[in-house]
Amino acid sequence: MTEASKIKTVAILGAGPVGLAAAAHVLERGMEPVVLEAGPTVGHAVRQWSHVQVFSPWEYNIDKAAERLLVETGWNKPQPDHYPTGAELLEQYLEPLATRTKLKDRIRTQSMVTSVGRVGFDKVKTKGREAAPFEICYQNGKGPEMLRADAVIDATGTWFSPNPAGANGLPAIGEREVQDRIAYGMPDVLGRDRARYAGRSVAVLGGGHSAIGTLIDLAKLKDEVPTTEIVWLLRSEDPSKSFGGGSADQLAARGALGSAFAALVASGKIRTETGFRVSHLSRDGEHLRIGGGSACCGRYGTVQELIVSTGFRPELDFLREIRLSLDPALECPPTLAPLIDPNEHSCGTVRPHGARELAQPEPGFYFAGMKSYGRAPTFLMMTGYEQVRSIAAEVAGDHEAARKVELVLPETGVCNGPGPSLSEAGEPIAAGCCAPAASALPVVGCGASAIRTVDTGKKAATGCCG
Repeated sequence: MTEASKIKTVAILGAGPVGLAAAAHVLERGMEPVVLEAGPTVGHAVRQWSHVQVFSPWEYNIDKAAERLLVETGWNKPQPDHYPTGAELLEQYLEPLATRTKLKDRIRTQSMVTSVGRVGFDKVKTKGREAAPFEICYQNGKGPEMLRADAVIDATGTWFSPNPAGANGLPAIGEREVQDRIAYGMPDVLGRDRARYAGRSVAVLGGGHSAIGTLIDLAKLKDEVPTTEIVWLLRSEDPSKSFGGGSADQLAARGALGSAFAALVASGKIRTETGFRVSHLSRDGEHLRIGGGSACCGRYGTVQELIVSTGFRPELDFLREIRLSLDPALECPPTLAPLIDPNEHSCGTVRPHGARELAQPEPGFYFAGMKSYGRAPTFLMMTGYEQVRSIAAEVAGDHEAARKVELVLPETGVCNGPGPSLSEAGEPIAAGCCAPAASALPVVGCGASAIRTVDTGKKAATGCCG
């Protein structure tokens, strides 16, 4: 076989929904996919949020190339208008795709990628670089392994790189020392983690969908165990931004989530502290002391558990020898940054994009899936499917197909501007500003002192420096 006719090998990092879709498209293009997954099974990150229902119905969650592979096995497609949980996504789609189709012999689980580079080239050397294959080093039970590939698609996601509690993007002072009282992301407060939160005081930090979903579940837990206390810590001064587009959202489940949350906030079941920027965490007997501002002259309060839902960031350390171009703020491909920057808009929809927008200075290397959005929070699964369709076409040399847009995304109903206010019934109405609920944590400044009764009934002294 000549070099020109040699079948290309494409290394795909991550066996989540987008990684497996990438493998399906690569295989369909006559190339050879090799999927490296750090976890023990496919969809390892999805398993961490298996209790969560996704915003979009099945019709948006199944990649076309993956579906064509599954149909060959006699697979029964799920009801298109049903909204699956993470567990259903695994059981009815990802696991059959990984075990019953032609992909089954092309997935290597428990294979943690430790580095990616070019054979014979460090990051500095240029001449002849494009012709050198990629070298992917990974670790499994046998020890270090190496894979060579013609192209690399990094679809490792961001789930295992959560942002810390600190408002400055760094861990809060003392955060590492109180890890036993902190959970990140979306713990299963109604299921496997119920015992940890039932009947306890719990603060949730964050204003995005992960925080909202967790707060709603905690409210359900409070209905069952009334001694459960819930505090919402919000860095923003405006809680209405978290309520979403309501009935204007074309993904009904996403709109309903915001509407339900707005009603809970209005009811007072969730106590709200706006403008709270965590800087310090420490133990206070059996409680966790959460401080905002300076240790001496800030705001603080105590709870028993803290859930940090402040988003995620991409893990880039293993790509140190790959030439990357990333937006300095969002750590995503620069072309995407203006479209997804949460400083500019709150849209959950982004113009479909593919290989051209995701390409890096390292020819043949692409980010796809959630990781392609860097620190931005608005990614949709169907966006990732379009990304990898385009990337596979580009790697195969079909540049026309790579440039072609084959996706229409649903609108959020929220884009540029303030969020909805609440009616007396707690429903979002015309755009405006909703008044924050009563403060749940004491605001204490230098020279001030207070006595606060915490949820155990014990009185705790608080003051400027104590």
